[in-house]
Amino acid sequence: MTERTLEQVESEIAQVKNELNNVHGTQTEVYARIVGYYRAVRNWNKGKADEFTHRKMFTLEDSNRFDNAETAQAVKEVKKETVAKPAAAVSDEIASYDIFVRKTCPNCPPVKAYMANIKLTGNMIDVDTPEGLSTAASLGVFAAPTVIVYNADHKEIARGHNVEELTAIFEPAVVMA
Repeated sequence: MTERTLEQVESEIAQVKNELNNVHGTQTEVYARIVGYYRAVRNWNKGKADEFTHRKMFTLEDSNRFDNAETAQAVKEVKKETVAKPAAAVSDEIASYDIFVRKTCPNCPPVKAYMANIKLTGNMIDVDTPEGLSTAASLGVFAAPTVIVYNADHKEIARGHNVEELTAIFEPAVVMA
Protein backbone atom coordinates (compact mmCIF):
# COMPACT_ATOMS: atom_id res chain seq x y z
CA MET A 1 0.00 0.00 0.00
CA THR A 2 1.35 3.40 -0.92
CA GLU A 3 1.60 6.18 1.58
CA ARG A 4 -0.61 9.22 1.00
CA THR A 5 0.21 12.67 2.12
CA LEU A 6 -2.05 14.80 4.27
CA GLU A 7 -2.75 17.05 1.29
CA GLN A 8 -3.89 14.05 -0.80
CA VAL A 9 -6.27 12.88 1.93
CA GLU A 10 -7.69 16.38 2.38
CA SER A 11 -8.08 16.68 -1.40
CA GLU A 12 -10.00 13.38 -1.52
CA ILE A 13 -12.23 14.50 1.36
CA ALA A 14 -12.96 17.79 -0.39
CA GLN A 15 -13.79 15.94 -3.62
CA VAL A 16 -16.19 13.55 -1.81
CA LYS A 17 -17.87 16.50 -0.02
CA ASN A 18 -18.31 18.26 -3.36
CA GLU A 19 -19.87 15.11 -4.86
CA LEU A 20 -22.23 14.78 -1.87
CA ASN A 21 -23.38 18.38 -2.31
CA ASN A 22 -24.31 17.62 -5.92
CA VAL A 23 -26.35 14.49 -5.21
CA HIS A 24 -29.90 14.83 -6.48
CA GLY A 25 -32.40 12.02 -5.91
CA THR A 26 -35.67 11.35 -7.61
CA GLN A 27 -38.98 12.76 -6.48
CA THR A 28 -40.86 10.50 -4.07
CA GLU A 29 -44.45 9.65 -4.89
CA VAL A 30 -46.65 9.92 -1.76
CA TYR A 31 -50.03 8.20 -1.72
CA ALA A 32 -52.70 8.92 0.87
CA ARG A 33 -56.37 8.20 1.35
CA ILE A 34 -58.71 10.82 -0.09
CA VAL A 35 -62.49 10.51 -0.22
CA GLY A 36 -62.54 6.73 -0.07
CA TYR A 37 -59.54 5.72 -2.16
CA TYR A 38 -55.75 6.16 -2.35
CA ARG A 39 -54.27 8.61 -4.83
CA ALA A 40 -50.93 10.37 -5.35
CA VAL A 41 -50.89 13.54 -3.23
CA ARG A 42 -49.38 15.58 -6.08
CA ASN A 43 -52.58 14.95 -8.09
CA TRP A 44 -54.95 16.24 -5.39
CA ASN A 45 -56.86 19.46 -5.85
CA LYS A 46 -55.65 22.57 -4.00
CA GLY A 47 -58.08 22.23 -1.08
CA LYS A 48 -57.32 18.58 -0.37
CA ALA A 49 -53.57 19.17 -0.75
CA ASP A 50 -53.80 21.98 1.81
CA GLU A 51 -55.75 19.70 4.15
CA PHE A 52 -53.01 17.06 3.79
CA THR A 53 -50.37 19.51 5.06
CA HIS A 54 -52.41 19.92 8.28
CA ARG A 55 -52.75 16.20 8.99
CA LYS A 56 -50.95 14.80 12.00
CA MET A 57 -49.84 11.23 12.67
CA PHE A 58 -51.69 9.82 15.66
CA THR A 59 -49.84 7.66 18.17
CA LEU A 60 -51.43 6.34 21.32
CA GLU A 61 -48.41 7.16 23.46
CA ASP A 62 -48.41 10.81 22.36
CA SER A 63 -52.15 11.35 22.71
CA ASN A 64 -53.64 13.44 25.50
CA ARG A 65 -55.87 10.52 26.45
CA PHE A 66 -53.48 9.49 29.21
CA ASP A 67 -53.25 11.67 32.25
CA ASN A 68 -50.55 9.66 33.98
CA ALA A 69 -47.32 7.95 32.99
CA GLU A 70 -48.34 4.66 34.60
CA THR A 71 -51.25 4.15 32.18
CA ALA A 72 -49.13 5.11 29.17
CA GLN A 73 -46.43 2.64 30.24
CA ALA A 74 -49.02 -0.13 30.66
CA VAL A 75 -50.21 0.44 27.09
CA LYS A 76 -46.64 0.15 25.79
CA GLU A 77 -46.16 -3.19 27.56
CA VAL A 78 -49.43 -4.75 26.42
CA LYS A 79 -49.05 -8.29 25.13
CA LYS A 80 -51.04 -9.90 22.32
CA GLU A 81 -54.63 -10.67 23.13
CA THR A 82 -55.41 -14.24 24.04
CA VAL A 83 -57.73 -16.12 21.73
CA ALA A 84 -60.79 -17.68 23.36
CA LYS A 85 -60.26 -21.34 24.21
CA PRO A 86 -62.86 -23.91 23.13
CA ALA A 87 -65.82 -24.15 25.51
CA ALA A 88 -65.24 -27.81 26.32
CA ALA A 89 -61.80 -26.98 27.70
CA VAL A 90 -62.95 -24.19 30.04
CA SER A 91 -66.63 -24.70 30.85
CA ASP A 92 -65.97 -26.40 34.24
CA GLU A 93 -63.35 -23.85 35.26
CA ILE A 94 -65.28 -20.59 34.71
CA ALA A 95 -65.76 -18.60 37.91
CA SER A 96 -66.12 -14.90 36.98
CA TYR A 97 -65.69 -12.36 34.21
CA ASP A 98 -64.90 -8.72 33.43
CA ILE A 99 -66.66 -6.97 30.55
CA PHE A 100 -65.05 -3.85 29.07
CA VAL A 101 -67.53 -1.47 27.42
CA ARG A 102 -67.96 2.10 26.19
CA LYS A 103 -71.07 4.28 26.14
CA THR A 104 -70.71 4.98 22.41
CA CYS A 105 -69.85 1.40 21.41
CA PRO A 106 -72.31 0.06 18.78
CA ASN A 107 -71.30 -3.58 19.45
CA CYS A 108 -71.61 -3.44 23.25
CA PRO A 109 -75.43 -3.80 23.72
CA PRO A 110 -75.72 -7.36 22.33
CA VAL A 111 -72.70 -8.49 24.36
CA LYS A 112 -74.11 -6.83 27.52
CA ALA A 113 -77.46 -8.55 26.93
CA TYR A 114 -75.78 -11.94 26.45
CA MET A 115 -73.67 -11.53 29.60
CA ALA A 116 -76.75 -10.48 31.62
CA ASN A 117 -78.07 -14.03 31.10
CA ILE A 118 -74.85 -15.66 32.32
CA LYS A 119 -75.19 -16.67 35.98
CA LEU A 120 -71.69 -15.68 37.11
CA THR A 121 -70.14 -12.91 39.12
CA GLY A 122 -69.02 -10.20 36.73
CA ASN A 123 -67.74 -6.65 36.61
CA MET A 124 -68.69 -4.11 33.97
CA ILE A 125 -65.77 -1.74 33.34
CA ASP A 126 -66.31 1.50 31.42
CA VAL A 127 -63.12 2.21 29.45
CA ASP A 128 -64.17 5.85 28.99
CA THR A 129 -63.19 6.50 32.61
CA PRO A 130 -59.52 6.92 33.60
CA GLU A 131 -59.74 3.95 35.99
CA GLY A 132 -61.39 1.76 33.37
CA LEU A 133 -58.85 2.74 30.72
CA SER A 134 -55.99 1.98 33.11
CA THR A 135 -57.45 -1.44 33.94
CA ALA A 136 -58.02 -2.22 30.26
CA ALA A 137 -54.48 -1.20 29.35
CA SER A 138 -52.95 -3.30 32.10
CA LEU A 139 -54.88 -6.37 30.88
CA GLY A 140 -54.17 -5.82 27.19
CA VAL A 141 -57.72 -4.94 26.18
CA PHE A 142 -57.63 -3.21 22.80
CA ALA A 143 -61.32 -3.04 21.88
CA ALA A 144 -64.78 -2.74 23.35
CA PRO A 145 -66.58 -4.94 23.98
CA THR A 146 -64.14 -7.44 25.43
CA VAL A 147 -65.10 -10.10 27.97
CA ILE A 148 -62.28 -11.70 29.96
CA VAL A 149 -63.23 -14.97 31.66
CA TYR A 150 -61.43 -16.08 34.84
CA ASN A 151 -61.16 -19.37 36.74
CA ALA A 152 -61.50 -19.74 40.53
CA ASP A 153 -57.88 -18.57 41.00
CA HIS A 154 -58.72 -15.39 39.03
CA LYS A 155 -56.49 -16.45 36.14
CA GLU A 156 -57.60 -15.53 32.63
CA ILE A 157 -58.81 -18.56 30.71
CA ALA A 158 -60.60 -17.01 27.73
CA ARG A 159 -61.58 -13.80 25.92
CA GLY A 160 -64.54 -12.98 23.75
CA HIS A 161 -65.43 -9.91 21.71
CA ASN A 162 -68.86 -10.78 20.34
CA VAL A 163 -71.84 -13.04 21.03
CA GLU A 164 -70.51 -15.81 18.76
CA GLU A 165 -67.19 -16.03 20.62
CA LEU A 166 -68.96 -15.87 23.99
CA THR A 167 -71.32 -18.66 22.94
CA ALA A 168 -68.29 -20.83 22.16
CA ILE A 169 -66.92 -20.12 25.63
CA PHE A 170 -70.05 -20.47 27.77
CA GLU A 171 -72.10 -23.12 25.95
CA PRO A 172 -70.46 -26.56 25.75
CA ALA A 173 -70.14 -27.98 22.24
CA VAL A 174 -72.45 -30.85 21.40
CA VAL A 175 -70.40 -33.92 20.55
CA MET A 176 -71.96 -36.25 17.98
CA ALA A 177 -71.13 -39.95 18.50
